[in-house]
Amino acid sequence: MNEKKVEDLWVHLHWLTVLAQQGSYTASAQRLGVSKAAMSQRIAELERAAGVALVQRTTRSVRLTEAGQRLVADTRDPFERIAQSFSSVRDLAEEPAGLVRVTAPVAFARQQLVPRMAEFLRAHPKVRLELDLSDRLNALAVEGFDLAIRHTASPPDTHVAWPVCATRSVLVASRDYLRRRGTPHTPQDLAQHDCLHYPRAQDTPAWHFNAREGRKKTERITVPVSGPFSANNSEALRDAAISGLGIALVPDFSAQSALQSGQLVEVLEHWASVGAFSPQIYAIRPYASHVPRAVSAFVAWLRGALAEGFAVRG
Repeated sequence: MNEKKVEDLWVHLHWLTVLAQQGSYTASAQRLGVSKAAMSQRIAELERAAGVALVQRTTRSVRLTEAGQRLVADTRDPFERIAQSFSSVRDLAEEPAGLVRVTAPVAFARQQLVPRMAEFLRAHPKVRLELDLSDRLNALAVEGFDLAIRHTASPPDTHVAWPVCATRSVLVASRDYLRRRGTPHTPQDLAQHDCLHYPRAQDTPAWHFNAREGRKKTERITVPVSGPFSANNSEALRDAAISGLGIALVPDFSAQSALQSGQLVEVLEHWASVGAFSPQIYAIRPYASHVPRAVSAFVAWLRGALAEGFAVRG
């Protein structure tokens, strides 16, 4: 590599580290906010300057050569330190600013997060939010997210996790369904009902219950369930229950608005579902010595906005 031209290649080197993270020209271009053609051109220029192939291209993916891997290994950490240092300096401004990339579960984002976003953005006009709605557990650092909202009981030890609020699982049904099929009074009664469930790994779907506080303690009750519909999305289960297909077990954040409006009613409210969904919402980000002010502001706002959880208010 011509030493006199090294200073002209800092951007090229940075783009190579992004390509190594993303694994494709398309994803890297989207991450950097440039065209795929520009991405390809910069990498080609870097290869010509280096005098050696840095990338192996296939029809489906991109892999770095040994030389490319060595170059990325030597430059990734300095670029990350530069980014952190610049972010720290930028945060000396009086108010939060910049882009915050957030990933959140589909049902939670649609039902609870999106309706509240205007409040945050009006309070912080220099902040921009980019929201990814996905139930997939994204690799935050690799995919460039600043924050993930997770419905989990065990946030990863390698990340920083802020508890946002408690949540619980609720059994819900439409009044029409209960008029037709009757109201269950014990968990065992569910065996006689159409149960709309979230598919899990076990062969036979089953729901587990404990008596809630204040009632006589009982052993955990497990009830095999079946019904005409299952889905890996609580919003879909809620909508199926609204249409009268059966009794659904969903998180309270997904059922809150339908319970509030009377489209659904809660059944077996004296019994607590165990193991279906996590009892906690977390905001999670990769560990870093510096947290951008915009991210901190968003987390603080989120914890305040959802502090009371998802109880149905009269």
